[in-house]
Amino acid sequence: MLNRVILIGRLTKDPELRYTPTGVAVTNFTLAIDRNFKNAQGERETDFIPCIAYRQTAEFTANYLAKGKMAAVDGRIQVRSYTAQDGQKRWVTEIIAEHVHLLSPKDSGGQNGEHSFGHEVNLDDDIPF
Repeated sequence: MLNRVILIGRLTKDPELRYTPTGVAVTNFTLAIDRNFKNAQGERETDFIPCIAYRQTAEFTANYLAKGKMAAVDGRIQVRSYTAQDGQKRWVTEIIAEHVHLLSPKDSGGQNGEHSFGHEVNLDDDIPF
């Protein structure tokens, strides 16, 4: 089975960094992604995708990304439910960001912002492909 998603969009606000009671870094952020087509009024609609990053990826996201910055997220879709205070069951769909790449310029000096962080996979040299 496969659960993989790659998104490119702009952050809607600065990431929120916090730590769990056990000391694990967690960052919540939302990517705004324009759709590739126009609606009946001739306007492009935008999807707002909630993302969560953990550990070093969360700290990287909080340190390097800010509102309006372009970023790429590689991760997986997670669907969870909870019971709200009114007793209704609510469903949440979000992206667990495993790799985050800064695509916007680092500063106004025109340097490319090719920064990224995530879990790297080391492959053996003897793989036949």
